Amino acid sequence: MFKNSFIFCLLLTSVCVSAQEVVATQGDSYSNSSGSIDFTVGEVVINTGTDGATDLTQGFHQTNWNFVGIEDHVPSYEALIFPNPTSAILNITTSTFENVTYTLYDAQGKLIMQDKLSSAQTPIQVSQLAPGTYSLILNNDTQKLKTFQLIKQQ
Repeated sequence: MFKNSFIFCLLLTSVCVSAQEVVATQGDSYSNSSGSIDFTVGEVVINTGTDGATDLTQGFHQTNWNFVGIEDHVPSYEALIFPNPTSAILNITTSTFENVTYTLYDAQGKLIMQDKLSSAQTPIQVSQLAPGTYSLILNNDTQKLKTFQLIKQQ
């Protein structure tokens, strides 16, 4: 009985030791018949250790800030902003603008401006803003629709 239990534990341990695991809040894993890849986003690597069979990479987690990106809260809602980066006027284009508001936040999360979309293409004057990164959120009466990350230039 002891021998069977020992063999079972040994097999279980060998299966668990050979498995790879990535613990991160950002990233993904992909695999197919030719191989697999695991990646994380936003970490600065500070140390990599290996024992020949296993690699361990450690790093500092960065914020989830995508400087020029889109977050689709409602993928069926279509909207564009341009130009990005911008220096004077930012245009929001969408076919569904009724009851949609835009909210602009700076990098620290401070509310900069908020208003309703007025037409299929709504221009926003941003020349008075300091250069930096901003987050533009489009909302309807009940939910977030899209979040755009943009850059304001000099």
